[in-house]
Amino acid sequence: MVRLPTTDPPAGPPWDEPMSDATFAFVDLELTGLRSETDRVIEVCVERVRRGVVEARVASLVRPEPLLVGNAHVHGIHPEDLAGAPAFVALAPQILEALSGAIFVAHAAWHDADFLAAELRRLGVPFAVPHYVDTLSLSRRAFALKSHSLVALCHSLGIPHERAHRAEQDVTAMRAVFDRITAVLRPATPRDLWHVRVGERHARPEVIAAALRAAQQGTSVIVRYRPSHRAPEDLAMRLTAVRTDLDPPRVLGYLLASRSRRELRADRILAILTDPPVPSVPPAETVG
Repeated sequence: MVRLPTTDPPAGPPWDEPMSDATFAFVDLELTGLRSETDRVIEVCVERVRRGVVEARVASLVRPEPLLVGNAHVHGIHPEDLAGAPAFVALAPQILEALSGAIFVAHAAWHDADFLAAELRRLGVPFAVPHYVDTLSLSRRAFALKSHSLVALCHSLGIPHERAHRAEQDVTAMRAVFDRITAVLRPATPRDLWHVRVGERHARPEVIAAALRAAQQGTSVIVRYRPSHRAPEDLAMRLTAVRTDLDPPRVLGYLLASRSRRELRADRILAILTDPPVPSVPPAETVG
C-alpha cells in the first residue's frame, strides 16, 4: 500500500517549477474491488496537463483477466461492456508515457497509485509513485465541508459532474476541483501543495517564509486563514513575528481595521497574499 513518504520530493523539476509551468498527470481508475492484491482495474483515465493544455491522454475501459467486474452498482460497468476492451498490458506503455516526469494527482491518490503499481507488477514492470498530490487532502485543508468525496465537492462548489464513478468524467471533475483548491491555497510550486498535510500540525514552508518576509519588511498583507470547522476568512493584517519554536508555529500580528492582536496557527494559514494590496497604517503602539 502506498503512503505519503516523510522525505520531500526530489529537488528540481517538476516539483520546484512554477505552478504555471509544472506538468501534472490527473489519474482516476475504476476497480473491481478495494484490494489491489486481488482486484483489478477495469477503467482508466490519465490526462497529462501543462499550462492548461492536455499533452497526452489515455482513457479506456480495461478488460481484466479473468473477466470479472464487481462493484457494478457503483460504476455501472458490466462484463459485456468489457468484452472488447483492451487488456491492461496493451495500455501500459501509453500510461507510463503519460505519467513520466509529471506530478501524479488523484483523489485519495495513494489508492490509485497502489492499484497502478499492482497492475504493472503483474506485467513485471517495477513502478512506484513516491510522491503525489492528493486532492482529497487538499480539499480538507481548503474548504470547511461536511464531505470531501469528489461527488460532494462538485455539488458544494457548483462543478458539473453528471456521471460519477467513471474514470473520464471523474478526471474532468477532479481537474476543476484542483483549480478551485489552488485558487484558495495560492501555491507557488507543486512542492508547496505536497506540504499540505491535514491533521499533522505541519506548516507549509512557503507560508512560513512569506510570513517571515512580511514581518521583516513591515508590509501589510492579506492572511487567508481557516479556523477549525469554519470557512476560510481573509484577514487584512500587519505581521510582527513568527514563533517557529512552537508546534505548530504561530504567526503574530494585528488586524488593520481594529488593530486587535491575533495569533494564528501557521498550519491553518492557507496563503499570505500581497495582492490585492491593503491600505498601510502606522504600527500599533504595543504589539506583543
